[in-house]
Amino acid sequence: MKGLEICKAYYEAYGKPMLEASFPHLLPHLAVGLVGSGSECFGYDDELSRDHDFEPCFCMFLPDEDVIDRHEAFALERAYAKLPKEYMGLTRAPLSPVGGNRHGVLRLSDFLADKTGTPDGRLTVQDWFSVPETALAEAVNGELFWDGDGRFTAVRTSLAFLPEDVRLKKLAGNLLLMGQAGQYNYTRCVRRGEGAAAQLAVFEFVRHAMNAVFLLNRTYLLYYKWCFRRLRELPLLSSLASPMERLMTTPNHPLAADEKAALMEQVFGEIVAEVKRQGLSDYAGEEAEGHAYAVNGKIRDIAVRNRHILYGV
Repeated sequence: MKGLEICKAYYEAYGKPMLEASFPHLLPHLAVGLVGSGSECFGYDDELSRDHDFEPCFCMFLPDEDVIDRHEAFALERAYAKLPKEYMGLTRAPLSPVGGNRHGVLRLSDFLADKTGTPDGRLTVQDWFSVPETALAEAVNGELFWDGDGRFTAVRTSLAFLPEDVRLKKLAGNLLLMGQAGQYNYTRCVRRGEGAAAQLAVFEFVRHAMNAVFLLNRTYLLYYKWCFRRLRELPLLSSLASPMERLMTTPNHPLAADEKAALMEQVFGEIVAEVKRQGLSDYAGEEAEGHAYAVNGKIRDIAVRNRHILYGV
């Protein structure tokens, strides 16, 4: 079983009965689930994941002290600590007495501040540009097993993905940098005999291509070790995982450089085709810069549109 399934089963077997028996008055104010950091919250855990921070557990998200005070929170912590330590061959780790726990009793406002920078998850336009997508992904991943007042569900819905103008600004910047790295700098580095610089150009191309693909799928970019796995699952442009992996794992000697340059053009061409399919560029040329500025021109918010083309990246 996956970690999320184990944790849900653990909650159903022990957590839910404990809450219903001892804290029924708090249930209307609680959200319970497994959300946040860790491969299990994305469904990407495997046998290797079990060597650290892997346990049968769940999170209880509490409102602020004006609703559930610290004494009731402490009572919940004690009740959670008394739940069985062993489940399905896994052992629960002891909770830290000084805070910083990923599971157990958490203030929702603290969790949201950690992931989004604000205690209620409400973001300004500037916030949407400054908060890392990897953190936003951790605010909306996993599963809620219970949400008494629906507040956390509403926040997660509001954070599901970037506002459209923010998406377009980020897409424009990534398209421009893809072109600089792949259509221009890569071959120049190879011709100068700068193999390491050429490989950096490849990495830059793939990094920004990856960003563009996630943006076109309206999906948050994940932590780098899960990017290719998630890319292969996306409904749009998942086939680009193979050529991008090949770009990163092959040498840059002159005989291979032409093939890699052609491969980058192929990747870029497929991304641009999707950009056009979504009605985001009417530029007729092949240069990345033209498509980048065409996408930028679709931004409705004048202040965002007039920001530097790379403001989103």
